[in-house]
Amino acid sequence: QLQLVESGGGLVQAGGSLRLSCAASGRTISSYAMGWFRQAPGKEREFVASVSWSGGNKYYTDSVKGRFTISRDNAKKLVYLQMNSLKPEDTAVYYCAAILNVYSSGDYYSPNKYNYWGQGTQVTVSS
Repeated sequence: QLQLVESGGGLVQAGGSLRLSCAASGRTISSYAMGWFRQAPGKEREFVASVSWSGGNKYYTDSVKGRFTISRDNAKKLVYLQMNSLKPEDTAVYYCAAILNVYSSGDYYSPNKYNYWGQGTQVTVSS
């Protein structure tokens, strides 16, 4: 089993920055692609960003391109989401997730493809 714990959320003003961290335990993450998703109140969980197991490929939803950066440190079993120029519409609970088998690039975007999930961390951006 792989356990994921997110941290780094909080309250920030619009235009500010936060860095989310996802700490893994139980097994190495080097075999997993990793992703960040978010869910705002009353909305479905949506894809934010993902990174391949090697870190060589990264994917972002259009609304965060140029503002958010996903990265990973396999040796430390950590995954990060650097969030800059935050907007009120970024307010949500952010979840870290791991996917073992990626058969196509589309798999990165689908929450149903992910095998493990963290409990989430709240990000609130005030206007």
